[in-house]
Amino acid sequence: MARVGDEVLSQFEKKEEVAQPVCTGKKLRVGIIGTGWIAESHIESYKRMPDVEIVAGADLIPGKAEAFFKRYGVEGVHLYPDHKSMLDNEELDAVSVCTYNMQHAPCTIYALEKGVNVLLEKPMCVTTEEAVEIMRAEKKSGKVLSIGFQPRLDENMKMIKKIVDSGALGEIYYIQTGGGRRRGIPNSTFIEKKTAGIGALGDIGCYSLDMVLNAIGYPKPLTVTGYTSDFFGKSYEYSKPENACRFNVDDFAAAFIRLEGGIILDFRIAWAMHLDTPGDTIIMGKKGSLRIPSTECWNGSVGGPMILYTDVAGAHTQMEIPIIPDDGVGLFDKKIRSFLDAVKNGTPAPVPTSQILYNQAIIDGINKSAQLGREIEIQIPEI
Repeated sequence: MARVGDEVLSQFEKKEEVAQPVCTGKKLRVGIIGTGWIAESHIESYKRMPDVEIVAGADLIPGKAEAFFKRYGVEGVHLYPDHKSMLDNEELDAVSVCTYNMQHAPCTIYALEKGVNVLLEKPMCVTTEEAVEIMRAEKKSGKVLSIGFQPRLDENMKMIKKIVDSGALGEIYYIQTGGGRRRGIPNSTFIEKKTAGIGALGDIGCYSLDMVLNAIGYPKPLTVTGYTSDFFGKSYEYSKPENACRFNVDDFAAAFIRLEGGIILDFRIAWAMHLDTPGDTIIMGKKGSLRIPSTECWNGSVGGPMILYTDVAGAHTQMEIPIIPDDGVGLFDKKIRSFLDAVKNGTPAPVPTSQILYNQAIIDGINKSAQLGREIEIQIPEI
């Protein structure tokens, strides 16, 4: 395979960024809503931020929040049995919403109505209608609301967008994306509609969609033909009996999506399947195409060097885009820091709802289309 020359790769080189000092004069008062698994990453990151004071926490399960903060050595935190009582009684600058999916919308909307900035974990919510209500509350509040898509901050993910923006692929017309796990069905609140609302679609599918949609500028979705299944989650052969009997979300989803600009998006995602991967991500353009290697367990990363396919003077060429080494700063820390900086400086949200609305509309559209067994138009109300 021919490697691209330095003169070509130089257009994609990362520009050195100078880290800005963090002002610690006034600490931001932060609360955490929901103290389950994902909240662990939030609290670990907040503890590393010199301008943050974690002052409050809420969880519906008695004793869970108390045990959570004790485990992480955070003392003096005011604990509450629900998000409303916390937000009604605390003066907060920001909250992380780390609840199960079905509570994302009510917790976020209430926080915004109370004038509190919000870092909302992915997926944004469950339905398009919920996403619209969240955005209306955001618009009315004037506060920062960022969605938790930390893979965007990975330099290799940024490289995908740089390549598209450079024009090296020309006009994009077709994208294949997805990923998943051969066996990787979670448990707890992930596997029931009453708490999660959606399964693999929301858990890891939202990441896969964001990777390519962000790269091409988030065009509006127009129609979707979706399919979902739950063969593995409900199987006593592959799941624990106590999980199989209550599993009622998707463990696999696939879709054919038409986007504005004549772009076709071919998508599939899985928590479980008889494959190591459903395929690499491919972005096809009229001047070139980009192959993004898949990973064994989709975690928001690139599985290896990307390949840029083009024609040069009538000859087929394959150019390898080397992996950019980790800079040592965790993606979660980058996510938290970018959110805090937006709150302190009054700058736009790092991952804006105006984009993730389309992500959510596609996920919801896949679900609705699968239930109806036909293609549907994606309707997005005015905000």
